[in-house]
Parts: sequence; C-alpha cells; structure tokens
Amino acid sequence: MKINIKNIAALLLLGGAIIGNSGCKKFLDETDPTNLSPNSFYTLPEHAEAGIAAVYSEIRFIGNGAGIFSNNWQMLDAPTGIQTTETAQNSDLNNLYSLIYDGTNLHINQNWNGFYKVIAQTNLVLDKVPGINPMDAAQKKRILGEASFIRAWAYFYLVRLWGDVPLITKPITSPNDPNFSPSRTPQEQVYKQIVDDLVSAEAAGLPYMDGSGRVSTAAIKSELAKVYLTMAGQPLNKGAAYYRLAADKAKEVVDYAAANAGSLGLYTTYGAIHDAKNDNKLEHLFGIQYNDAAGAGNPLQSSYLPLHQPLVSKIDGIGTSIPTQSFYGSYEAGDLRAKNRDGYFFTDYYTDGFKLPLINRGKPYIFKHFDVIANGTLGVEGTSRSDLNIPQIRFAETLLIYAEAQNRADGAPNAAAYTAVNAIRKRAQLADLAGLSQTQFEEAVWRERWHELCYEGITWFDMVRLRKVYNETTNGFDNFVGHINKSVNQPLQTKHLLFPIPTPEIKNNPNLTPNPGY
Repeated sequence: MKINIKNIAALLLLGGAIIGNSGCKKFLDETDPTNLSPNSFYTLPEHAEAGIAAVYSEIRFIGNGAGIFSNNWQMLDAPTGIQTTETAQNSDLNNLYSLIYDGTNLHINQNWNGFYKVIAQTNLVLDKVPGINPMDAAQKKRILGEASFIRAWAYFYLVRLWGDVPLITKPITSPNDPNFSPSRTPQEQVYKQIVDDLVSAEAAGLPYMDGSGRVSTAAIKSELAKVYLTMAGQPLNKGAAYYRLAADKAKEVVDYAAANAGSLGLYTTYGAIHDAKNDNKLEHLFGIQYNDAAGAGNPLQSSYLPLHQPLVSKIDGIGTSIPTQSFYGSYEAGDLRAKNRDGYFFTDYYTDGFKLPLINRGKPYIFKHFDVIANGTLGVEGTSRSDLNIPQIRFAETLLIYAEAQNRADGAPNAAAYTAVNAIRKRAQLADLAGLSQTQFEEAVWRERWHELCYEGITWFDMVRLRKVYNETTNGFDNFVGHINKSVNQPLQTKHLLFPIPTPEIKNNPNLTPNPGY
C-alpha cells in the first residue's frame, strides 16, 4: 500500500507490533513494556528505546521488494549505465535502466514513501524523548543523537534524488497542520537542516565505532564530510570553502584510523568486506542492519545471482543486478577488484554453491554483496539465509572524500591525499599515484570512486554532483547531459538530474509541483 506524505500523520508508534517485527541486531530486540495508547507512549525510558529501535527497523525499506524480481535498492544504480539486468520482467525496473521512468514508477514511489516514513519516526523520537522524565541524561542524549543522524541520512537521500522536497521536522497530528499538505522547501534550507542534524548528532558523544550496528561518531563525521562534498558541487556550487569543510571532517576520521588501526581502517581482502561476520566492524561505518535471530534476513542475494543457474542449492538467482560488460572491462590491468571471486565480480562458481566442479557462468556477475554463508562456498553448503548488512558508509569512501576534497580546497594534492587514494589502490594491487596535476589527480580519484564504490548506491549521486560521468571507452569523463548510457545506448538528459515527484503525491497534494521534464 502506498503511503503519501498526507498519511504520515497517522504513523504513531504504538505498542510492540512495530518493534516486535523490527529484526535488527541485539540492541533492537525490545520487549513490549506495556499496552500502549497515544497518551501513554513516550513517557518511559523504555519507550525511547523502542522508538529508536523502530527508526532503525524502518530504514530497511531500502531492501524491500518493488514488484516482481526487484527491490527498492536497485533504483539507486539502475540509471547509472554500469548495471543491467538479464531478467527484464519488471517493467518499472526496466524503465529505470532505459531512462524512461516517470512519476508512476513503483521504485520511485516506494523510495519517496520509505524515506518520509523514516523521517516520521525520527520526528517522533526527537519531539517526544526530550520530555521523558526521569531518564538517564546520557541515554537520552544517545538516542537523540542517533535519531538526528538518521533523519539527516533520510533527507540527504531525498534532496539529492528530488531536489526541493518538503521539509518536515515535527510530528503531524492534525489535518489542520500546515505540513499536512506541504510545499516543496528550497534545497539550501533542506541542506541546512541536514548539517544541523549531523552537527547535533556529532555532539552526542556516541562511540567512535559501534559493533552493535548503532550510529557511531565515525559514521556521523563521514556522512557530514559527504554532505559538505556534495554541497561544494552541483547544484549548490558552494565551492572551495565546502571542499575545505569536507576535507577537514574526513581527515578527522582518517587520523583516528591511523591512531586506532585495530578498530577502524580498510580490510586487507575484498572477501572480508562482504563477510557477514564483519558487519559493523573496521571498514563498515554504517549499514542497514539484518540478522537471522530477529527474523529479518537480507533479501537482496537473489538479485546478484545468475538467472536460474544452479549456483546455490537454496537461493534461486534472478539476475536483475548484473554489471555491464563495458564497466567490467574498464578496470586497470591487474586490478584485484576485477579478479574472479577475489574482488567485486565472479565469472564462475561452485556447483550448487559448494561442490566441484566450478561452472563458468558465461559473463561477470556482482560478487561485492555475495554472502558466502548464505550461498555456500567450497565444501560448505549455503544456509540460504543472509545476515549481510546493506552498506551505507565504508571507510574506503571516507578516504576518497578526503583525497578529492583536499585537492580541490588547496589547489593541488598533498601527501596525505596521495596516501589516502593510494591505500585504495594498494589493496587493489595497483601502482601508487604520484606527480599528478590538480586536474589529473581529481579525475584519478573519480575513477577510483567509480571502481571502488560501484553498486553501493553512490555512483548516481557522483554523476549528479559532478555533472560528469565516467566513460569506460575513453577512460575519461563526459558531461552528464549527452553522455551515452551504455547499458541502453541512450543519452542522459537534463531532466535526469532529478527524479520525478511521485504521481500519487502530486494528485493528493495540490501544493506539490512536478520536477522539470516530467
């Protein structure tokens, strides 16, 4: 059922129904403290914990289904041109791949609704928890910090996908509330709220790293650096001052990692990145949480597996997220990230997931999110249940944010910027960069972003903020408008810089206006 902004007023957190199904890590395994009503909720510290648990649960909408053989997550990569499908049975997904989507698209509608549901839950926490008394001050500060980060996380997606979006920061409790039928808020004001929320979260004193899956200080600082980097580019064009802010904030995390290598840094192997046992550790600064014990497994595995091939014994692959040959072929010679089953792709795998012989699959598939526990590996049958988190922020991205931002802020790369980008290249078994001009270094960092951060819902946002797109044929960068999306051989248009406002929202709210070109 679609949920319009106007209906968010009805989303009150009552009882254990929402919490009991949340299924996050252990810290979300809350019990219903009492039978609740609108008047009795948010009166006890237990209610605050239940409220923030519901927030974490709500962000799982990204992995939820979006019609046959698809999920919401795929919207973030389908239009990039580095991904395609071999299933082609979901018309909404096909339209995203083909750049012919409009406001009726299910993925677009569900992502809009999903982010606003997250915001509705965080607004409740941020509005109600301060009034709970008595409550431990540190506990209250922690919960408010986590909610502030997640609200910023949701608005950051919304403003990059749709531009001017309704900014709602309080619960809507009546049809008379002016936000019951909200207008679009200018992007600059939305970004200010995002920064304010992140700065507030940064001051909450959260652990620098948190293995439980809760928001950490490393995640907050990295997200803030990413926001500043985005604000420096299109469409706000705040330039050098914001590149400086991005570089300085990312450097705080980089410096912490240098001093605390055992708790924050890069994994030495790519396999460790998609090992569910490593969720929320070292390189993983923030992820959407899944765990078996609480009953909510990661639903994405079949999307990355070959269509109806005997890859694993218990998970039927549908092949709706596969790399384009042109992108797969764009990695440098010797780049470990392109090596079969060692990096981010595989071209063969074991019979039924765990038995010899290896079977060549005829084309490359995405190994980056392959859960060997769920799918199986040689001699060990897969469980068919994936506890692997959906990545949101990795330390690899923090390093690349620092390198790009410092180069722009200072007019040339310094030694620390080279060290940051070369750490990414060293793991890929590539030669260090050295002696590059500002422009050469910048494009080298962009290439690393495309090759390191692919299929994590990041590439599209790079295309929009840079107004540039990686060209696999030339190894350079084209202007966004006019770039030929190689997955469908169609050019990107100006209208593609933003997604269409969902049609149901336009119909139900006279104060919303469509984006240009839709």
